[in-house]
Amino acid sequence: MPAPEIVTFGCRLNAFESEIIRRAAEEAGLGDAVIVNTCAVTGEAERQARQAIRRARRNRPGARIIVTGCAATLSPQRFAAMPEVDAVLDNDAKLKAESYGSATPTRADALAFGQAGQGLSRVRTYLQVQQGCDHRCTFCIIPFARGPSRSVPAETAIREARAMVEAGVREIILTGVDLTAYGADLPGHPSLGMLARRLLGEVPELPRLRLSSLDPGEVDDKLWALFAEEERLMPHLHLSLQAGDDMILKRMKRRHSRAQAIATARRARALRPEAAIGADLIAGFPTEDDAMFRNSLDLVEECGIAFLHVFPYSQRPGTPAARMPEVAPALVRERAARLRGAGAAMLAAELRSRIGTASDVLVEKPGSGRAGFYAPVDCPPDMVGISRMRFTGVAGGRLIGEPA
Repeated sequence: MPAPEIVTFGCRLNAFESEIIRRAAEEAGLGDAVIVNTCAVTGEAERQARQAIRRARRNRPGARIIVTGCAATLSPQRFAAMPEVDAVLDNDAKLKAESYGSATPTRADALAFGQAGQGLSRVRTYLQVQQGCDHRCTFCIIPFARGPSRSVPAETAIREARAMVEAGVREIILTGVDLTAYGADLPGHPSLGMLARRLLGEVPELPRLRLSSLDPGEVDDKLWALFAEEERLMPHLHLSLQAGDDMILKRMKRRHSRAQAIATARRARALRPEAAIGADLIAGFPTEDDAMFRNSLDLVEECGIAFLHVFPYSQRPGTPAARMPEVAPALVRERAARLRGAGAAMLAAELRSRIGTASDVLVEKPGSGRAGFYAPVDCPPDMVGISRMRFTGVAGGRLIGEPA
């Protein structure tokens, strides 16, 4: 039986959930199908999903097309009305094998809530420990698609981490919609730092733990202490910055300032000099003028953001930002290109600075690995597991490694 094709849009959490979707669909015996896991963070993301659905029907005329994800959860009728679509599943239903069985609903039928298990990949995988968001950033509609913040109890996360390690996983990435909100809804209000310490302590066989996107204003002291002390917690922080101008941050209803973003990056490097920084930035948010954009552009260098994700702003109906004066689309594209250029320059400088140094590298597949500070590494094809490598050069945005 052929495997279902999964088309994924959006965040790391969606990518993680797509692996669960794949296994759920295979478990249900759903082979000749295309499952589109949509994103609702921008109107452009939804447009691309609709485009992918139409393309899937042209390329796979006999396949069953199922649409799910955040955009499908928010607007099920809109996707159900597309003639190419056979079924629509919400964010809860998409994680259940029974949703993909012979009783898979016809268009726009709703399915009951179900819990998701955590999935495994070969050596590196995500472990979802938090879902939903209690905040209301003015550009974001995700809380309406994902619901309020909910945390996975530490005992459950630790049990799943053990299973992953037993299956051969060498690096676990903790992920969630609002990861630094972890624990606020649990008894005793354990923090993300407390969870990470428990996980590393109770799963000593796990060589590497990594964190996905963090709010720079909400990194707790226990997490900072662990970052400083524990070498198994990878020296890499990905920060949800979105902008580098305080007025734009205020209009976004973000919970940090420009100064906090810079301080977070500096603190990480002070505690772990080998640390690398990644971040998300939005280009062309409504009301952004040239000076405001310059503050975001300068932030790339001030924070040393080597792993930058740039999102051109596009209006999301139903959000407060959609009612704000917009930046001209051509200018949004130009600013996004300039941010990407700054990010590319910073990555090149970061990789050059690593030449001559050594680090442990996790081999993900023959000839390809990832350093603890997140950079991709070309390595000898016979190397496996986690190996100490010295970096001798850079090619194609990747470090070149050899046994140290």
